[in-house]
Amino acid sequence: MARRAFPRALAGALAGAFLGAVAARAAYAAFTRRPPVGDAETWTRTNHRGEPITLLEGPAFVAGAGAAAAVIPGLPGGVRVAALLAVAGGGGLGAYDDLYGATSSKGFKGHLSALAKGEVTSGAVKILGIGATGLAAAAVISRDPFDVVVNGGLIAGSANLANLFDLRPGRAVKVGLLAGAPLLAAGLLKNDPVPATLAALPMGAAAALLPEDLGERAMLGDAGANALGALLGLAAAVTLGRPGRLAVLGTVVALTAASERISFTKVIAGNSLLHRVDMLGRRPVEQAPTPR
Repeated sequence: MARRAFPRALAGALAGAFLGAVAARAAYAAFTRRPPVGDAETWTRTNHRGEPITLLEGPAFVAGAGAAAAVIPGLPGGVRVAALLAVAGGGGLGAYDDLYGATSSKGFKGHLSALAKGEVTSGAVKILGIGATGLAAAAVISRDPFDVVVNGGLIAGSANLANLFDLRPGRAVKVGLLAGAPLLAAGLLKNDPVPATLAALPMGAAAALLPEDLGERAMLGDAGANALGALLGLAAAVTLGRPGRLAVLGTVVALTAASERISFTKVIAGNSLLHRVDMLGRRPVEQAPTPR
């Protein structure tokens, strides 16, 4: 009796998750010894508790996910290029905002209002830059002009939305894992290794860095959250049909618009289920962070 072939999609998903995780952990270890720019103080910020925390988790995610996307077998050339564009655009422009951004203007409305007055904020540069790289990534994988616009919106919009959740330990990673799970499942059900690999790769990289995030030793920052969202947006663009992509894009736009008026943190705190998931793995308020 012939042996049943190992599902290609499962093999791609396992390879993506493994390579993403290993590369992200290796990058984090390297960057904590020698940061990619400046010194450790350059990447240190104050978290919601008023305690020092490093942003180096973000560059580690970008480097790890990018390296894994570059070398993992089985991805068509165009999809590989699109993944590298998405992670480099989201990560690079996010890092620029992390290091040089000002907080005088916030949200789409704040940055675009400032731009209308002739003030070019770092946030406006990031919004326009991620929009451009999102469209460039979409153009590589899409033929129809309408699909280029929809997929570009998915990639850029998801990059921005993921960053809106990076306000508490582990929250952006948890949202990324929850958003990536149905995309991964769809790829596995179709036994298509490309969408399965694309979804699993950023999920593996993010999950590998989650202990640092939950332990409040590090955070994704704009660099990591933008890159995570952009890669998941790309995975959605490759996995879903046009109706599904339009539905996801509509959800991304609606949540982004809602964030201008509603605090996600307050909504999560006011819902018992969301609050329970948000606090899962986090230390109590009175507990000190675990030393490295």
